[in-house]
Amino acid sequence: MLEITKKTAVITGGASGIGLALARYWTENGGNVVLGDIDLKALDYAASTLKPNVATVLCDVTKEEDCAILADTAIEKFGEINLVAPFAGIIMDSMMVSPDKETGKVTRKMSLTQFQKVIDINLTGVFLTARECLERMINNNCKGLICFISSTGSLGTAGQINYSSTKAAMSVMPKVITAELFRRGFSDKIRCSAIAPGYVGTEMVKNMNEKALSRILSDVPIGRLIEPEEVVSLIGEMYKNEAIAGDVFFIHGGLRLGSGG
Repeated sequence: MLEITKKTAVITGGASGIGLALARYWTENGGNVVLGDIDLKALDYAASTLKPNVATVLCDVTKEEDCAILADTAIEKFGEINLVAPFAGIIMDSMMVSPDKETGKVTRKMSLTQFQKVIDINLTGVFLTARECLERMINNNCKGLICFISSTGSLGTAGQINYSSTKAAMSVMPKVITAELFRRGFSDKIRCSAIAPGYVGTEMVKNMNEKALSRILSDVPIGRLIEPEEVVSLIGEMYKNEAIAGDVFFIHGGLRLGSGG
């Protein structure tokens, strides 16, 4: 079992949501954190709420140089990288095509910008963050876990062809990276897995329209949102338990995805 004390986590999207919850969990257990985010004000505020041993990097995950600086900061400040959590992501939901109810003709469609921006941040950004951190983990003889964040959306959700596609990619990455590390002789030191949350009680979700939120919860057997701390607790166990590698772990309260059970 691995220890968190004095070990270093690199977290993107770390100024809010699950990323911030993970940073709080990690520091409260004696670890070091490097937070990456594109929102400088939120990043500074997040860092001020955490315990010591926190470094922040203004990071656009779609830029190679920013991801390299993020990984370098962890090595330069703390000497190693032990947990990589590339959690930066966005949603830009839209039906791929939307026919008019009266004419039956398509009047709206998902724009290329809506599709490409989600791909750039949720997929390319995750790839760049993981690649840069993995390079430094190998070069500095680090031991730990790369943890992707997929979603129940990876199973396919109407209006989310962009988002669902990126989360489906997150579901296969642990297998690919584990196989590559195994082939190169590093899989005993560096593992890769993913979590796939359902509806998590971040501020954004909790502030949704009350009726929309009620419809969401009607499909969740436990009758409530998943708390960020519950997701983070699973990540912590995945990091500490060295037998966990190469797979995706769902945490969704028994979500039935509209099947009604």
